[in-house]
Amino acid sequence: MKPIRSIGIIMDGNRRWAKARGLPTSEGHKAGLEPLRKLAAAFPQLKEKYGLEYATFYTFSTENWNRSEEEVSYLMSLFEVGFKEILKAVEKEKDPARAIRVRMIGQLERFSPAIQKIMKDTEERTAKNSGGTAVFALSYGGRAEILTAVNRLIEKGGEIDEKTFAEELLTKGIPDPDLIIRTSGEQRVSGFLPWQSVYSELFFLEKHWPDFSVEELERVFDEYQERERRIGS
Repeated sequence: MKPIRSIGIIMDGNRRWAKARGLPTSEGHKAGLEPLRKLAAAFPQLKEKYGLEYATFYTFSTENWNRSEEEVSYLMSLFEVGFKEILKAVEKEKDPARAIRVRMIGQLERFSPAIQKIMKDTEERTAKNSGGTAVFALSYGGRAEILTAVNRLIEKGGEIDEKTFAEELLTKGIPDPDLIIRTSGEQRVSGFLPWQSVYSELFFLEKHWPDFSVEELERVFDEYQERERRIGS
C-alpha cells in the first residue's frame, strides 16, 4: 500500500446543499461542521491505517471576503464556535499520541482579534499532540502566498531554489499533498496550494461537503492506491 502522508480538501457545496433542501445558506455552512468533527475523530485511525499525518482544509479563501456582509458575518461566528468545539473535542483525548494538532495558515491578521485569539489558543493548546495535524487554510489564496514568498526572498537576496522558496511558504514543514479532494462537482482547485499540488492526484466528487464522510474519504484512498503516480516521468 502506498502511504498517504498528506492530503488537501476543498470543502465545497455548503450553499448548494442548503439550496437543494430549501434551507438558508447559513444552515449549509452549519451542516459543514459535521464532516470536520467526524474526520477529526477518525484521524488517529486514518494515520494508523494509511499513514496520514496532515490534512489541509480549504476553509475560507481570500475571495470569500467578497461575499455578502451577512454571510461573512455568519461565517465568522461559525469559526468561533467551530474552533472552540474542535479544541474541546481534542482535549477530551488524554493521550497526546492519539489527539490531533491544529495549525492555521493564511492571512490570519484579517480576522477579528477575538477570532485570532481562538486560533492562537487552539494552536498552542494542541501543539504537543501527535495523532495527526489538521491544517485550516483561512483567508488563504495561492497567488497571494506565492507573491508574499517572492517578496520576502527579494528582501533577503541571494540565490533562490525550490527548497528556499518552499521554506517561505505558509505550508513550511507540511509535506506536499499526495492527493487533493474537491466536493460538490466543480473541477478546479480555485487557488488552493498551487505550488504544493503540482504532483498531487486530484479527486472531484459530486457529493456536497455536508454529506462527506470518513467512508467517502476511505473510498478515495482506495482509488488512490489503484492509480500509478508518476512524478517527472
